[in-house]
Amino acid sequence: MTSILPNITLDTGSNPQYSIIWLHGLGADGEDFVPIAEEMNLPVAVRYIFPHAPMRPVTINGGYVMRAWYDILTGAASAELSASIGRNEDAEGIRESQAEIEKLIAQERQRGIAAGNIYLAGFSQGGAVVLYTGLRHKEKLGGILALSTYLPLLKTLSAEADAAAKAVPVFMAHGASDPVIPYAFGRASADELSGQGYELEWHSYNMPHSVCPEEIRDIEQWLTQRLAA
Repeated sequence: MTSILPNITLDTGSNPQYSIIWLHGLGADGEDFVPIAEEMNLPVAVRYIFPHAPMRPVTINGGYVMRAWYDILTGAASAELSASIGRNEDAEGIRESQAEIEKLIAQERQRGIAAGNIYLAGFSQGGAVVLYTGLRHKEKLGGILALSTYLPLLKTLSAEADAAAKAVPVFMAHGASDPVIPYAFGRASADELSGQGYELEWHSYNMPHSVCPEEIRDIEQWLTQRLAA
């Protein structure tokens, strides 16, 4: 039997026909976004799945072992993160995490959830992984929510992206004063996807590298429009 990442599963009602796989950021765990999911009021029963990233040494943090979806290879100070984005990326680690998320998608398909009813969401590193995975998935998913993040391994997208992903709605959001993943990186990623013909909705907020109440309301509205349809 294929091993699945340890995760927290939260069903908001009986017999959910929609699944949202939500990835946390660097150094956090699956608990991170449970309170936000509990706060949202969606029109249908949803199964939330919050996987825990594997433990691994992270170069930018001096090799300290923490939950991470991939390594960040540049330097030993978090201030240097922006210098590493788009260069010297941990392609192997990103693809390993992609494979783990594909297992979770397959699990939901086996439970009878249609591909178009499966959503991927992620914050920071988690957002990068859901963008990477969702745009390469071989079926049209319900949508991708990428929060305070960027598009990883950009140069491989045109060759690896699946045609079905062009119709997958993407919600991207970023804090205007984000000191970890600069706003410009998020905006440039959104512009790149829009320029390649992806269905993308961009939101910006007056916040640092975090989530704010206004953003949660916008996520709730965005999901409600699609789940209600």
